[in-house]
Amino acid sequence: MKNIVIAAGYATRLGELTKNFPKPLLKIGDNTILGRMLDDIDSIPEIDEHVIITNHKFAEIFERELAEINGNSSSNNKRWKKPITIVDDGTETNETRLGAVCDLLFAMDKLKIDDDLLVVAADNLLFFSFQEFVDFAKTKNTSCIMCHEQPSIEKLQRTGVVELDDNNKVLGMEEKPQVPKSHWAVPPFYIYLKKDLELVRHSVENGCGKDAPGNLAHYMVENTTMHAWPMSAGRFDIGSLDTYYEAVKRFG
Repeated sequence: MKNIVIAAGYATRLGELTKNFPKPLLKIGDNTILGRMLDDIDSIPEIDEHVIITNHKFAEIFERELAEINGNSSSNNKRWKKPITIVDDGTETNETRLGAVCDLLFAMDKLKIDDDLLVVAADNLLFFSFQEFVDFAKTKNTSCIMCHEQPSIEKLQRTGVVELDDNNKVLGMEEKPQVPKSHWAVPPFYIYLKKDLELVRHSVENGCGKDAPGNLAHYMVENTTMHAWPMSAGRFDIGSLDTYYEAVKRFG
């Protein structure tokens, strides 16, 4: 299974902090946002490679910073045991960005990926292990999304919302619904099995939105069987200066 990290975005809401530096590499204590995520995912036996998709503006920074964190010695002494591949999508501005879905397709095509995929957004701190999500997908033997209960209607109106049956099968998904049909919100973490990759590869040409990773999840829900794993604990979404400084205070 490949761990696909979507890190190509331009974090305009963090101002000068991310004007010339990628948000996933911001420090949280003695670690980084992305480093904390890789520490967890690297320990999952099913994962055999990390693929980090970034824009051209930040590609060299990712190469340098991750090499420094991981160490340049023999593989036995590296912090992360699984190989890390940086994919440069060639874009340099927010206006020319490919969008999260097209970034995933770009990396799949460039690296000829034909394997189960764990797809994650790189700007979250988690209070659980992705191992639980991988185990859930193995028991269901379907592509999967995550979900969590969100009591705020206002917040549900700004995210993906799913309806589930008693077996956690996804019955339907809506993006930013004005009248949410459930309180199950969808964070940007997905597992797409190899058997569904043809759907993924042809998603955009068949009408899937390009920008948000949730667009692909919505498309997949409509075209194959999906299950949703209710998160066993919370997450910290670094979406603004306030949430970043709160994370630093809490975890630093």
